[in-house]
Parts: sequence; C-alpha cells; structure tokens
Amino acid sequence: MKTLRFSEAILQVQNRLSRQCEHLGSWSEDMNVPSFMSSCHNTHITCMMHGIIVISNGNADRSRWRSIRVMYFTMFLSSVGFTIVITSIWPYLKNIDESADASFLGWVVAAYSLGQMVASPLFGLWSNHRPRREPLVCSIFINVSANIYYAYVYLPPSYNKIHMLLARTLVGIGAGNVAVVRSYVAGATSLKERTSAMANLSACQALGFILGPALQAVLSFTGETGISVNVIQLQVNMYTAPALLAACFGVINILLVILVLREHFVDDHGKLIHAINYTPEERVDVAPEVEGDIDQIAVFTSNVLFFVILFIFAVFETISTPLSMDMFAWTRKEAVFYNGIILAAIGFESILVFLVVKVVSARIGDRPLLLGGLILIFAGFFILLPWGNQYPKIQWADIQNNTMPTTQLAPTPPSNTSLEPTGCPSEQTWCLFTPVIHLAQYITSDILIGVGYPTCNVMSYTLYSKILGPKPQGVYMGWLTASGSGARTLGPVFVSHVYTILGPRWAFSVICGIVLAAVVLLSAMYKRLIAFSVRHGRVNE
Repeated sequence: MKTLRFSEAILQVQNRLSRQCEHLGSWSEDMNVPSFMSSCHNTHITCMMHGIIVISNGNADRSRWRSIRVMYFTMFLSSVGFTIVITSIWPYLKNIDESADASFLGWVVAAYSLGQMVASPLFGLWSNHRPRREPLVCSIFINVSANIYYAYVYLPPSYNKIHMLLARTLVGIGAGNVAVVRSYVAGATSLKERTSAMANLSACQALGFILGPALQAVLSFTGETGISVNVIQLQVNMYTAPALLAACFGVINILLVILVLREHFVDDHGKLIHAINYTPEERVDVAPEVEGDIDQIAVFTSNVLFFVILFIFAVFETISTPLSMDMFAWTRKEAVFYNGIILAAIGFESILVFLVVKVVSARIGDRPLLLGGLILIFAGFFILLPWGNQYPKIQWADIQNNTMPTTQLAPTPPSNTSLEPTGCPSEQTWCLFTPVIHLAQYITSDILIGVGYPTCNVMSYTLYSKILGPKPQGVYMGWLTASGSGARTLGPVFVSHVYTILGPRWAFSVICGIVLAAVVLLSAMYKRLIAFSVRHGRVNE
C-alpha cells in the first residue's frame, strides 16, 4: 500500500487512470475532485477524505477470495452429489429392480465418473474462452435436474435400473465443473498461496465426503417406506431424500455463482493481472502469454498418477457396502447406516490431514508427501487381504429351506419373505473357501486409506497446477479431471466383476500391485515433477 498527499497523488494518478481505467471514461484537466473520487471508487484505487489517497488492490483481493470461497462450496457440492447416495445405491437398486446384480452395481457407480470424464474437458474448454459463470451455472443446473430424476427412478413400471444408470450419468456430467473450479483456483492464487488454497479445496471436498454419508445415515431412519407426497407422485424415503437434499444444495450454489462469483487472474508472485469484475461482463480477458513451454512428460505422469489414486479410492468406496454385507452379515439398512458412519469418520480424518499437509508441505515439499500417501494406501489394502482359517457366514437360506425335514417338531425360523437373508451368498463360490475379513481389519484399512488418499489427492493436483504455471489451465484441468473420472469409471466395474467372480483376495492383491507400480513411476519421474517457474529459473525451489 502506498500513501501520498492528495495534491501529489492527483498528478501521478492522472496518467495511470488514462492507461489502466479506460472503461471509466477519458480523463480531462478540468475533472473536479468529486468526479475523480467517484471514478476512483470503481477501481482498485481507494480514495479517502482528509487529503489522503490510498492506492491498493484491497477490494480486488477481497473479491478474489470471496470468489475462491464460492469455488470451495462448488467442490463441496460435487463431493456431496457423489457420496450422499453411495452407501444406499446397492440396496436402492435391489429394491427397485430385483434383476440387478453386483456387476450392474459397478456400472451404476461408474456412470457418475463416465459422465464427468466426458464433460470435464468440454467445460474446461468453455471456461477458457467465456466467463466461468456460464459453464458453472449450466453444469449445476444439470446436477440439480439429475438428482430429482434419481429420486423418481422407482416410478417407471420397467427398466428401473436403466433409469438409475442414466440419472447417475447426468449427475456425473453436472460434476464436470470440477475442472472449472480447479482451473479458477489455480489461476486466482500465487505460487505461495496455491498449496494452501488447493488444500482448502480438498478440505471442502472432504467435508462433502463427510456430510454425504452422514446425511445418508441420518436419513436412513425414514426407512424404506418413508413419506408419500401424492400430489407429485414422490416417495421420500431413505433412498430418495438424500438426492433431493443434494438438489437443494445445487439451487443455493447457482445463486452464489450468479451473485458473488467474479473472475480474477494473478501471476506466480500474486500480482493481479486482470479482474473481469472490473470490466464489462461481455468482455472476457485471457491470461497473457508466458514464455516457456510446459513439460508434457510431467503433465502425462501427473495424469497417470491421478488416475491411479482415483482408481484405488473408487474401488474402496464401491466395494465397502457389498463387502460389509458379505463379511459381517449386515442387512441392507445396517450396511447403509454403519458404512455412512465409517465414511463420515474418514472424512473428518481427511480434514485433519489437510490441515497437517498445509504445514508439512511448506517444510518438505509436495513430492515426498505424495510418495508417503501412496505407501499408506498400499498398507491399507495389504491389511485388507483375507487371512486365517475362519470363514464368513454363508447365505444359503433357500437350500436349507428346501432340504429341511418336514417331520421336524422344533419351531422354524421365519421365511425369506419376512426375514432378509444375510451373509456371503452361496452363488459367489469364493465364499466357501475364502477366509473372513474381520471388522478390525476393515476399520484399520479405513484409517490408513483415510490418511493416504487425501494426502495423494491434494498433492497430485497441487503439483499439477504448479507444473502448468501461469498458462490458461481450463483444458489441462479438464484432462486431469477426465483421467480421474476414467479411473472412477473403470474402478467400480473392475472391482464389481473381480470381487463377484474371484473374491476379495484377488481384487485387493491387484490393487496392491497397481499402487506399487505408481510408486515406481513417481520415483522414476521425481526430478521432472517441479513447478513451471522453478523449471524456467524464475523462482527458486
């Protein structure tokens, strides 16, 4: 901030206004003080009474951080849109369509990521050439509509599972705005602010990860029957209420984007390059060309690592409900409730991790944290492998009912029509010879993955944004989001098929091998994964 006497400031600011504030109108020698102060009020030059002018960009900074916080909420909404129904998708699917199996569950979970993978580069490209408000409002509107559609998938007389597949695909398309969010935050922060801002962005994502399952757990008390709203033919129950709540969040998000969001761009040192909110909305500024090329090998490596990280976590969150029902003999309602609590606890753990990461990364850097996170994820899946000689409870109620002697005088248990069968289904032949996974293993694995995943997540795209530097990042962030979405598409399909056919031992062994491959890749490319400004000698590492 620079303070000048009013008489001196008039002379020095005259030329500045004519060069930098063309949209205010031309300066004239006879412009009086009130007119001058009125003009100054609309720029980053703050005018004060008592003979003093204060020149600063304080207003722009405040607007910049308000806009970044809107992006935080948008990321939160994207996370909620996925996790708020993740623990209830399987029982909801079985409830509306008995023909659905675990393999189809994989496609339903993957549909979200498939839609996001297709939409992310398109929204990123859109944001590079138009105000980011446009793709954001469009994508959030799609998200709101898709969640309402999801709440009605039980209504059609047939093909209900296909309707659920389409609804989740549309929710994923709406979530393609993550690329716009990340590119905005990367472009609106300096190199020193970047890690902290990205960690905050991930913390908001984790908060959505917490509240999603937690809200699902709370809403599970409405039961499968719930409340009927006959006027609009809507059944509000433990399956539909979370989607409707996500739609309400979306409406709030649209209002924030329209009323609060303004566009800003700063260089690696934090100098304001432009702020669209101080120019007419129809004119869209773009970041100036910066000398130096982007390391495309580092970009490709970062996308591969991000793919692996998202693939691993997609496997974990997809398999949690079927695995717990098979290994712990939980009912559908118990699986939704208990997994909601566990995932919420992991989310709280993640927020603590983000707070620690912001401090630790300043001391040891981004790359060591990324490597450490991968090692923790490997340990989590290794612990989850089946061990010992104790086997899960087998669900073969139908076989027992068919072979039970009719002369038995003891009271018979209720039939399957009144009592939900639990345990590992006998149709999955691996249930007969695969050792049980104990609850202690499951929770220990959750804790390790709950530390490793958020660390890898925030470090991977923080490092990626630094590799790209001050170049426009919309399309590049779109590709990063698409690679993550591709992982979340293939992960659920992979684990649902391998788990159903071969069991958890094969599924988790393959995951351990993938994580080891990622560790080797990171080690081999370690020296190339550096910031753009560091690579070109403009900033010391």
